[in-house]
Amino acid sequence: MRRPLSLPRLRTVAVATGAALLARRALRRRVRKSPLWPLPALEEPISGRSERRSTTGRRLLIAERTSLADGVVRLRLEGPDLPAWEPGAHLDLVLPSGLVRQYSLCGDPADTGAYTVAARLVEDGRGGSREVHTALHEGMEVEVHGPRNRFPLSAAPAHILIAGGIGITPILPMARLLAAGGADWRLLYGGRSRATMPFLEEIEKLGADGGRVTVVPQDEAGHPDIAAALAEAPEGTAVHCCGPQPLMDAVAAALPPGCVLRLERFSAAATDPAGSAPFEVELRRSGRTVPVAADQSVLAAVRAELPHVSYSCEQGFCGTCQQRVLEGEVEHRDELLTDQEREGSMLICVSRCRGGKLVLDL
Repeated sequence: MRRPLSLPRLRTVAVATGAALLARRALRRRVRKSPLWPLPALEEPISGRSERRSTTGRRLLIAERTSLADGVVRLRLEGPDLPAWEPGAHLDLVLPSGLVRQYSLCGDPADTGAYTVAARLVEDGRGGSREVHTALHEGMEVEVHGPRNRFPLSAAPAHILIAGGIGITPILPMARLLAAGGADWRLLYGGRSRATMPFLEEIEKLGADGGRVTVVPQDEAGHPDIAAALAEAPEGTAVHCCGPQPLMDAVAAALPPGCVLRLERFSAAATDPAGSAPFEVELRRSGRTVPVAADQSVLAAVRAELPHVSYSCEQGFCGTCQQRVLEGEVEHRDELLTDQEREGSMLICVSRCRGGKLVLDL
């Protein structure tokens, strides 16, 4: 027959049990804070696994869905306490499939209860626009991140706005703001036909006084005369342009001296893969090192190990795959990041390493 534990021994067991319980709870808290513990807990990466991104996202109600033009739908997304935005800003939409796509805000910044975006169906695209058109309906909720603004309206003595097709979406709030403020501004808006050009009626009304707006449907008048539109721009004019690449190229080629050009792209400018060399990427948080082949992106190599790393455009213009660089020299191939941002981060879908190794905060 076992002897009962003495009071001192009972106290010892209770203290040990309590200490073990406290230690277990502390360990759980430590692991939750840094799942890769005992590796050092670094600052939260700029992007990465969707669970981290969701901390800054919000779910909004699709309160209205309307057709603006042939192949273009507008979504009004409602929610409480929405962050403010300025013309040129965009939202990241997380589609039901998990795809992330960027859409410019084209509503009224004073409307603090809703965001408005518009999307054109791209038949030969990568699936994002088709999903917006077929899978997003009134009454649903959609996750969004942002807004972010990589295309702000510049302060200038005069403004020329140039838009091609759906490129009118970031330009329209700029035109509204400039018109309301009595600024010196002009707008050149081109498209395949009037039936395909969203917001056409509102834009023509904005330019009704003073002939500030020129509308050029291609089936009626051919391509816009970019050189003529810019020919008499005074020095210091800010030229904001959004549209397809040929339009961008024409505007850049015709830009008068002394004017400042700001571009918002549908896709990134082409990059020359010639001269790419293999290298290694250390994923510091994960404790792994992955090889990156000469014909492979950092994103592809990283996602082979960490499949939940966020990305979207894969062309270096949306910013979704931006990651913190801890060590190594980056060969930046994007046209999005500022010089300051490039000092400590990169877009892993297009940028590469100038040496043999990079260390990322992943």
